[in-house]
Amino acid sequence: MQRHHHESLCQRKQTERAKMDAVRSAARVADLLVATVDGGVQELYINEKRIELEARALLATIAWYRKQTDQWLAATNAINSVLKEIGDFENWMKIMDFDFSCRTVKGSGSSSRKKMETADDHEYCYYYYEEQA
Repeated sequence: MQRHHHESLCQRKQTERAKMDAVRSAARVADLLVATVDGGVQELYINEKRIELEARALLATIAWYRKQTDQWLAATNAINSVLKEIGDFENWMKIMDFDFSCRTVKGSGSSSRKKMETADDHEYCYYYYEEQA
């Protein structure tokens, strides 16, 4: 009976050791799985943060370019306005010159017909002037 009891104790110890080894192995497998999953999650988290930083930098760059484009647009609009004013003044000068020419020629008493083109609408103005004898 002692022998049976002794064998039973040895068997129990071996079972306990095997049980402890199995628990340790399971814990190690669980830790490795968690580490593997965490490694992937950590990599995804790092990539997400990197993408967020790049998106913020891109938005800042877009805002800067938008501001620069608005400044260029304002400058070109100002230049266009000045050029239009210069063109308007130049056209006004041509009309004044034309009117002055018409008055000068008409004042001399013309008998011939002369054609002049206005700068605005390219219509033709006919007037008579006297030829000097």
